[in-house]
Amino acid sequence: MKTPKRLQPLQEEGLIDEVMRQLMSGKEATVYVVRCGEEIRCAKVYKEASQRSFKNAASYQEGRKVKNSRQARAMEKGTRYGRKMQEEVWQNAEVDALYRLAAAGVKVPRPYICHEGVLLMDLVTDADGNAAPRLNDVELTPELARQYHAQLLHQVVLMLCAGVIHGDLSEFNILVDEEGPVIIDLPQAIDAASNTEAGVMLERDVNNLATYFGQFAPELNGSKFGKEIWKLFTAGLLTPETALTGIVAQDTRPVDLGAVMEEIESAIFEEKERQRRLLEM
Repeated sequence: MKTPKRLQPLQEEGLIDEVMRQLMSGKEATVYVVRCGEEIRCAKVYKEASQRSFKNAASYQEGRKVKNSRQARAMEKGTRYGRKMQEEVWQNAEVDALYRLAAAGVKVPRPYICHEGVLLMDLVTDADGNAAPRLNDVELTPELARQYHAQLLHQVVLMLCAGVIHGDLSEFNILVDEEGPVIIDLPQAIDAASNTEAGVMLERDVNNLATYFGQFAPELNGSKFGKEIWKLFTAGLLTPETALTGIVAQDTRPVDLGAVMEEIESAIFEEKERQRRLLEM
C-alpha cells in the first residue's frame, strides 16, 4: 500500500522498509502492519489530541513527570508549546510503560522506538502467524474464560507491583496470542503512587474483566478482586505470588469525619503551595 504521510519519516530514516496494510483504527491511534528488514512489526500512529475521543485525559496525566519547569508551566497554561509537550508526554507514557512492564514479566508487545508520534513495536500474532485477535473476538468456554481471567488478574498484579495501572483495561485492548492474553494500548497508563485516582482506576479495570468474563463464568460476577488487590497493595502486602480470593470483608467502623477534613485541608494547602512554587519559577 502507499506509505501514509505520518510513516514516511520512519521509512526515510530506514526504520521501516514497507507498509503492508492497515491493521486497525481506534479512538487513540491507527495501527499499520509494517516490514522492517525480515521482521514483521506494527506501527502505531497516534492521533492528534483534537481527533482523539479518549475522555478525561487530565485524570490520567496527573503525576506524570516532565523534563523541566518551563515545560511544566507551559502545560499548566495550555500554550501551543505546552500542548505539544502534553502530546509528547502522552505518547512517551506508552513507551515507558511497555519497557517497564516487559521488564516486570507482564505480557505486552515489545517496543522499539517512538519517532514523531509513531510507536514501532512487535506485532502480536496467533499460532499461525496472523495478527492476534482481540479478546472480544475470541469464542470462550466457561473453562477458558476462567483461565484467561486468572491470567489477566495475575498480569494486573504484576503491573501494580511495578507501579503501573492500565487505566482503560477491557476486552477491546487485550489481544490473544497462542499462549493467552496480551495487554495493549497503554498511553493512559498511570503511576500507582502519584495519581490520586489510582485505586478507582485499578478497581474499574478489574471490574471490567469480571463483567466481561462473567458472561461465560457467572461466578465471577460480583467478585471483589479489585478492592482486594488495592487493599493488599496499599498495605504493602501485594506480591506477584499473592493468592487472591475475590472476597473483601466490609469495614463497619464509623467514619472519622475530623480526620477526613484534615486530609482535604492538607491536600488543598499542598496544591496551593505547588501553584505558588510554579509561579515563582
